[in-house]
Amino acid sequence: MTSIRYVAVTIIGFVLFTACSAAQELSSYRDFQFGASLESILSPTDMTSADAKTIHRRPALIQELEWRIRPSLDGSSPQTDSVKTIVFSFYDDQLFRMAVSYNRDRTEGLTDQDMIESISTKYGIATRPAAKTITFSSSQIYNDNEKVIACWEDAQYSFNLFRSSYEPTFGMVAFSKRLDALARAAVASAIRKDEQEAPGRLKQEAEQSRIAQEKARVSNKSVFRP
Repeated sequence: MTSIRYVAVTIIGFVLFTACSAAQELSSYRDFQFGASLESILSPTDMTSADAKTIHRRPALIQELEWRIRPSLDGSSPQTDSVKTIVFSFYDDQLFRMAVSYNRDRTEGLTDQDMIESISTKYGIATRPAAKTITFSSSQIYNDNEKVIACWEDAQYSFNLFRSSYEPTFGMVAFSKRLDALARAAVASAIRKDEQEAPGRLKQEAEQSRIAQEKARVSNKSVFRP
């Protein structure tokens, strides 16, 4: 009985350890951890805060930072890297999404199955959703959906592989489910507020333009010579 109990405990412990390990793997992409601040991403990407693009300021700060891998100054060739660009998205200074574009030269000739097998060595067994699409922008303005060809996910994180419709290569969108849901709600609210305030803003801009035109008219009329 003791031996059986010991074996059972060992199996349960192994299952729990495996689950925890998988969850830990999905909490990051390469060296970038979900929930990280913008500042912590700047140093390894050799970028500055001025490179960050503000998408919305209210009701939450939504920012994007696009990192393009370039040849290094020491002569090494990072273009051998499989990744071409990563767009980092932040919700109130927390990394919630990474949109990865793979290097065309490094993925040329690879099949969907080749990519899935390679990524599965890092993130485990993939699922093959029949009709799932993913968006790789935080703005929700452009129709930039792509069909997912494989997915790795747990209760907290989701990694989605797609074949780009813009160029013959692959991409991956990885996100924190909790932060992504908060960001989507914030972006939707920001868009509604912008639409509600648009008529008043346009009227104000028109009035400012009229005043500027009138000032220019007065100034130019007095000095104009035919």
